Amino acid sequence: MPSTVEKLSPSRAKITIEVPFAELKPSVDKAYKEIASQVNIPGFRAGKVPPLVIDQRFGREMVLQQAINDALPELYSKAVTENELNPLGEPEIEVTKLEDNQLVEFTAELDVRPDIELPDLSDVKVEVDTLEVSDEAVDEQIKVLRERFASVREVERPAAEGDVIVVDLVGSMNGEELEEATAKDISYKLGAGGMIDGLDEAVTGLSAGESAEFNSELVGGSLRGERADIKVTVTKVQEQDLPELDDEFAQMVSEFETVEEMRADLADNLLRQARLEQAATARDKVLEEIIAKIDIDVPEKLLANEIEMRHQQITQQLAQAGLTLDQYLEQSDEEEQTAEEFWADIDARAKDALKAQILLDSVADDREVGVDQNDLTQLLLRKAQQSGTSPEQEAQHMMEHNHMAEWMAEIRRGKALALVVETATVVDTDGNEIDLEKLQSDGSYADPAELADAEAEGDDEDAAEEAAAAEVTTDEAAAEETDEAK
Repeated sequence: MPSTVEKLSPSRAKITIEVPFAELKPSVDKAYKEIASQVNIPGFRAGKVPPLVIDQRFGREMVLQQAINDALPELYSKAVTENELNPLGEPEIEVTKLEDNQLVEFTAELDVRPDIELPDLSDVKVEVDTLEVSDEAVDEQIKVLRERFASVREVERPAAEGDVIVVDLVGSMNGEELEEATAKDISYKLGAGGMIDGLDEAVTGLSAGESAEFNSELVGGSLRGERADIKVTVTKVQEQDLPELDDEFAQMVSEFETVEEMRADLADNLLRQARLEQAATARDKVLEEIIAKIDIDVPEKLLANEIEMRHQQITQQLAQAGLTLDQYLEQSDEEEQTAEEFWADIDARAKDALKAQILLDSVADDREVGVDQNDLTQLLLRKAQQSGTSPEQEAQHMMEHNHMAEWMAEIRRGKALALVVETATVVDTDGNEIDLEKLQSDGSYADPAELADAEAEGDDEDAAEEAAAAEVTTDEAAAEETDEAK
């Protein structure tokens, strides 16, 4: 099956494929059988209609069209493999020549992964923030624990920050009460935030039974974003009693005997979390640095599809939250943006994401990165943990929705990224070099002896596989010699 490739651009190719009719014959025979089983012609049993009768009744063209449609996917895939192309997205296929009993010619235009010249990854150097776990951060963790186990008691005094108060809210517009802006027995901690603007200021200093009025923007319901008059009535003022920070408390809330041991464990947890965040930042920066060094031609159609998908996802999420884009931007804690700037940023991120995929796929090919069953198992475990399901459910979802190829590509890119980051130099702002190769998934560092054992075990497995392959080859050679002797 001869085929030729024409490069239309660095990321677009056209394959012209000639198929001798002999290669199409199995699909032609299959088409005749399928049509024969579906039609009912007097004088012929079901499935026994001769090809000549089918040609007379329905036309040879219909049979050939069905045969070509059946054969095209495999023929296209074979041509892609033979020409060592890396398709991105679906091809545009056109049958350009059809000579019955002679040959079929078709063309396939497709986006392909562009060839890129990888820079020397050892020259890549990025800087990340120095790790720091302050006493204040540990104190905040302990404060959260104490508040979780705190008790409350009702007090007869004005409400102050830190109190747990219970209030009734009545919203109105132009003197008309709004049912969806009215609520009773709302309990919250004064000063914690998360309620409508102006509420904390209105209730601070009020005692049980007292009321205040203020104007604010509604944060939920069909009137979200509209301003309304709010009347708030305090029904209870409660003071929190925090448990004493002593060894007894440490034993109650943790596995440790003393406060000092508990503090040390909390500090270690914060440090491990900070390491993981630092590693994620390092990976992003290394990828950004490499992408900035090379020119990657992103296929236009692929980029357009990616941008459209991201726009749809964001629009759906905003609709589900009952927000317009302008409302979301107003409430966002990020740098102030217009709608045009927001979408432009989304489009730029989509392009960078595709560039990253192309880069990592190239690295994976260059380094011959493979994916095994253990890699897939680990991915299923992570997805199950993130979504609160079981690995079995994730595996079933993968098979039902044909995610296997997509998830395998995700694993392969992750392994390629790890290789890239390990080759690059990562330092913190104090100039200390960070060895991310030793970082474990829980934020701890692997023991050097354990790494050495793991490498030795991997070498042993490789040696075993090579020995097994050699043994199979020897057995095959011996079998061939026996056959020749016979």
